[in-house]
Order: sequence, then structure tokens, then C-alpha cells
Amino acid sequence: MKHSNIISMMVRLGDDGPLVKVKGRDALALAELMKAGPDGLTTPERPAPRWSHYIFKCRRAGIDIETVFEGHAGPNSGNHARYFLRSPVEVIERETAHG
Repeated sequence: MKHSNIISMMVRLGDDGPLVKVKGRDALALAELMKAGPDGLTTPERPAPRWSHYIFKCRRAGIDIETVFEGHAGPNSGNHARYFLRSPVEVIERETAHG
């Protein structure tokens, strides 16, 4: 993940929706989803451990994330998930590591 210095983010869901705070790798995952935009992202495109868990925790916090399963070929052919951020999200506050 490219946003490795993010410690936490406070975001607003929608124009006047609730404030939600995500921390650690959940915040990193949300930042990556925001960056991916309408194309969404997959773990092969942005490798990180436990993507599905970070997505689960963001959903539990009230963030709408869609999962679409896609097939892929190759020696380890099968399916992988593509995640799409569906909640409109505005970053209110971002805490980053210094250094």
C-alpha cells in the first residue's frame, strides 16, 4: 500500500452523514479505495495482507464497499475480489506518522 504513513482518518459519509474514524491498516485500505476511484482495486493490483478483513472492518464502521468477484488465469487461476468504495467520503482529518 502506498499510504503507509497514515495512522488514522476521520471521514464524513455523504454530505451530512456521520463522522467515522478508521485507524491503522483500515485507514490505509480506505485511502487506497479512495485513490482507486471508480476502477476499484484488487489485491493483485495493490498487495497487502488481509485486505478482506480491512474491508470488513470499514463496512462495520458504516462505509459502503461493494465486492465483485473476477476470474483470472495463470498458474494460480481462480477468482479474486475487486473492491469499490460506494460511500461518498470526505476526509475531515488525517493523522500521519512523522518521519
